[in-house]
Formats: sequence, structure tokens, C-alpha cells
Amino acid sequence: MPSALLSVSNKSGLADLARGLVALGFDLISTGGTAKALRDAGLAVRDISEVTRFPEMLDGRVKTLHPVVHGGLLARRDLPEHMAVIAEHGIAPIDVVVVNLYPFRETAARPGVRPEDVIEQIDIGGPSMLRSAAKNFGAVTVVVDPADYERVLGALTAGGDQLPLRRELAAKVYAHTAAYDAAISGWFAEQAGDRFPMGLTLAFERGQSLRYGENPHQQAAFYVDAPKAGLSGLVQKGGKELSFNNFLDLEGAFLATDPFLGECACAIVKHTTPCGLATGANALDAYRKALACDPVSAFGSVIAFTVPVDAATALVISSLFVECIVAPSFSAEAVDILGAKKNLRVLEGTASERPGALDVKRVRGGVLVQEKAPTVIDDRGWRVVSKRAPTAAEQTDLLFAWRAVASVKSNAIVLARNGATIGIGAGQMSRVDAAFLAAHKAQGAGHATTGAALGSDAFFPFRDGIDQAASAGVTAIVQPGGSVRDAEVIAAADEHGIAMVFTGQRLFRH
Repeated sequence: MPSALLSVSNKSGLADLARGLVALGFDLISTGGTAKALRDAGLAVRDISEVTRFPEMLDGRVKTLHPVVHGGLLARRDLPEHMAVIAEHGIAPIDVVVVNLYPFRETAARPGVRPEDVIEQIDIGGPSMLRSAAKNFGAVTVVVDPADYERVLGALTAGGDQLPLRRELAAKVYAHTAAYDAAISGWFAEQAGDRFPMGLTLAFERGQSLRYGENPHQQAAFYVDAPKAGLSGLVQKGGKELSFNNFLDLEGAFLATDPFLGECACAIVKHTTPCGLATGANALDAYRKALACDPVSAFGSVIAFTVPVDAATALVISSLFVECIVAPSFSAEAVDILGAKKNLRVLEGTASERPGALDVKRVRGGVLVQEKAPTVIDDRGWRVVSKRAPTAAEQTDLLFAWRAVASVKSNAIVLARNGATIGIGAGQMSRVDAAFLAAHKAQGAGHATTGAALGSDAFFPFRDGIDQAASAGVTAIVQPGGSVRDAEVIAAADEHGIAMVFTGQRLFRH
């Protein structure tokens, strides 16, 4: 009689799977809570201690770490000497293994959880059984994901060659246990206060396959570090599936709006950088102000809001071709209006990240890892370095410009007025070109640049950027400072009567 060993933390679908195995003639072997759940479902099951002839001990820490279990999993059916050895020791082969692991990540994520409670959720026997079974995938079917229960039963019922499925399930096991160990390793590093340990293990699971990558000839997929977290936690209310570039632009949109959480703000993003960003009295007001910055570039953009979207806002947005719109929520009427545009992806949620998340960038041969840029951007620590201090109105515009420039590709210059960008110079090789482009874009969109505030993501290395700003009528500048030519730059500001403040903090976004 074939046997199946079941030991799961997640009991969903367990009873139906077990009934299917019994119908196929399998003898069920189980442990602790899983055995109880099976008996409660009216199924006959043998306790693991009956098979090992050794009791579970140490509060369940030791129950499956036994030669009878691992011999039954690892014995190769195609080697007579293996089969003779296990027969000699009274060990029966185990043909199906269904295991999912203690909820370590879920426990560790609970606010105020005690470290000793987290440690108790480090599964030892489960990963050991999974790895043994997966190594012997030539003969053993190993299942770690409840989502696979139905197709495994189907394959066992159909018979025939199941090797490709067993190989696929084995690969899934090793990916799963690697992610599990990575979570444990990361938790221990956090406990030690080590943000960048000597060994860094990053584990992701495929959230969804994508139609293609940045270009149609590139295959692609979206991998997540935790289910329903970050962008994978957004709920799609309408439109076709998200593309590779949509995900990139959504990340840029949240980078732009994060500093304005708690306010009513709208960001319009194109190629991962804002082409318009504004605060307003309501969603529609913020959208109109953001769109006015660069209405041409807004075509085919991603739009993000920090507040719910109502029908009036949706109706206005629907007149523009947009790839995605994301907001904390949408009214039913707004969903209906936007849903009429079949290709528009409507996404609901905030895509918040877990505390302590790291920023990882791929380079050839490795990865660069850094702390995430802070989302709280304020004017604490600012220092007025010009002869003229900014007025109250200029100070307000400077703070907005400083928050806005943080999400713009470097070299970055932002012109702002009244809680809105009016010109953005992004991704330029020189800062003076970025300043010129910001003014050029503003004037091209019909904005008067006289009296605008300017935000620069890094210091001005020469006075030419200040002269460029002055020629556009800029009256106040916020920048980090720190150049060897700061004195020259400050003198230029004073010559033009520009109020200038140093933040002491750079906001590069490469």
C-alpha cells in the first residue's frame, strides 16, 4: 500500500486532499495537529510515533527527525541495495509528502512579538522532510503549496509518467525552503542590529508572469518578497494586466506621493519620473494642477493619488489616455467611469512597504544594497545662506519643491509654485542643463516662471545654474549645499536677490 506523510501548518484544503489520497489507496501518516485535524474530518490516520516507534518529544520539536522517516523518503526505488537496506530495518517507502512550514514570517511580523516566540516558529523537521523528499523526486511526490493539491490528486488519479510534475514540485520546494531560511537569516541580522550582514540572502517568489519585459522581445516576470505586500498588494479594479513598465512607473508614482501622505496630492509619472506633481483642495484640484505642469508628457502616464478618487475626478481623467491610475480607494461611480476604458488599469491600495525594507539595485556580478530613502521630508535643519531669507510663501514653495525633487531622476531640478510643479528638468548630465530644461518646460506649458521656487536634488557645482535660474525669474532656491564653490554660488544668489537655503541632505535618484 502506498503511503503519504502529511504535516502542515496551513490546514486549508487538507481534508479534501487526504480524502482523495485515501480513495486512491494511500495509507495516511501524520503528526500532532495535522493528525487531529484529519481525525476530526473522519479520516483514519497513523501517528508518526507509530511508524518511528519513538514518541514525539521536546514539545514537538522532535518527531520526524528519524531514520524511519528519512530512510523512507530517501531510498532510491531503482537501487536494489537501497530497498534491501530499508527492508532489513523495517522501513517502508513514503511515496507522497505534504508539508508546509511553521508561520515564521507571519509571527515575526506581528507587532510586539517576543523573540522567543519567533524562534519557536523556526521549523526544523518540516524543511528536512521537504528536502529529503525533493532530492528523491524520481520516486517521491512532494507538495509544499496547497494550491497544488488539486493537480497532484489529478495526476495521481490519471497515472502515467508523473516525473515532470515531481521535478517541478521539487524545484518549488527548494525555492520555498530557501526563502524560508532567508527570512530567518534576515530576522537574526535585524536582532543583531546588523543592516548589512556579511552574507545577504534575498528570496522572492513569482507573483505573476508578464507578457514581456521593457521591450516585446524580452521575457519577464514579477517576483515578490511577501504575498500581498507592496505593489503585489494592490487590488486591480479594471483594465488589462499590468506590464513590466507599468510596475516600474507605479514604483515611481509611489516614490513621488509618499512624502505627501496625509495631504491631498496627485503625481503623474512617465518613465519612472514625475511630469507633474501637486497638492490640492481635493483630488480633482490636485490632478488639474499636476497635469498643467506638462500635459503633453502626461499622455500614456501612470497617475497616483494619496486620497480617494470620486466620480468627478474620474470623469476628467477619462478624457486622457492613461496606462494606470492608483489611489487608496475609488467610489463605485468612479470605477464604472474608468472601467469604460478597457485598457486602463485601475488599482486600489497604498502599496506600503514593511519597516526596514532595503533598496536593492542589480549590477553585473552582484547587487548594491542600501537603506530606503526616507519618505518623511521636512525643513528641519535647513539653513538660510543668502543675505535675503525666504518669505513665508517662498518657504512653503521651497518645502514642496524639496519634497517633489526627491522622486525626480538625477540630475534633477524642479520649479514650483503654490503647491504644484510648473517645470521639471530630469535625468540631465549637467545641473545647468537640468535648470534650463525645467524653465524651458515650464514656459512651454504656458507657466510664468517669475517668482517660482527651485529645488535641486544635489549641490550646484558652479554658479551657472544659479544664473540660469535667475534668468527665468526664480526668487528662491533650496539645495543641499556642500560644493567647494558654495561661496561662489551663494554670492551669485545674492547678486540676483535670490533667497537660498541649504538642507545639508542630498536627494540623488539614479
